[in-house]
Amino acid sequence: MSTAALAPDRPRTRPAEPRARFGDLLAAEWIKLRSLRSTYWVLALASLAAIVVNLNAVHTDLTYIDHPRPPVPGFPPYRYDPLYHGLSSISGALMAVAAGSLGAITVFGEYTTGMIRTTFAAVPDRRGVAVAKVVLVTGLTSLAGAVVSAVSFFGSNAMLASRHAGLSITDEGCLRAVLGYAAIVPVCALIGMALGALLRHATASIVSLVMLLFIVPMLFGGDRYRWLKEIGNHLPLAAEGRLTINPNSSTTMGKYAPSVLDSWITLGAWAAVALAATVVLMRRRDV
Repeated sequence: MSTAALAPDRPRTRPAEPRARFGDLLAAEWIKLRSLRSTYWVLALASLAAIVVNLNAVHTDLTYIDHPRPPVPGFPPYRYDPLYHGLSSISGALMAVAAGSLGAITVFGEYTTGMIRTTFAAVPDRRGVAVAKVVLVTGLTSLAGAVVSAVSFFGSNAMLASRHAGLSITDEGCLRAVLGYAAIVPVCALIGMALGALLRHATASIVSLVMLLFIVPMLFGGDRYRWLKEIGNHLPLAAEGRLTINPNSSTTMGKYAPSVLDSWITLGAWAAVALAATVVLMRRRDV
């Protein structure tokens, strides 16, 4: 009898599966996002609508530029502001809501359907999954914000060039305005992700996002109390509004207006806090 036959059976060990690489996590998150057509279609349609609103606003103003109103005694002559009209707050708010909703959906959608359990079972590295979601949503919304901002600025000023009322990207405050108008989109997407990870409910997340962006600023308006105004100046859309102000126009934010540096720091702080909250909540809370 051979010795091989007498040898006890050894337990067969399965080779350890390779750890998922970050590129694999990113690809998986892209497949999830792409499978929900409503998500990226909402962002795409919002981007198109924002561009149309901005360009149409400037196109409508061409009639008033060609036939300016007579000067009012005691007031300086009216000067058309391409930044105020070409990068309108209406389109900025539309993009903020669309991006924030997209960010929230990418998080609470998996919790609502229970797919998050499958995700964490396949990839126990929760932090890696959360970071992959953040990178994908931030990249997608940054691209959308850059397209809307650049097309709106260059398109509107191309229409104004024949009236000698347009601006160049090299003019004072223009590059800052274009960058600030684009930056608010990924910042709001990150805020939406944080709310989605915190609340894990569709209606609660979207309503909270709208309240934060539009209702809460109403509580901190006016110039009577400086401390209230200071709080309002550090909300996301207020910071974006400060960055898009034309320094050569009569548009202001009233008393106690923040500096440009303060506004950039505000947007960065909102993005950093929202990112950290999303990663921590997805990593530590039960599914």
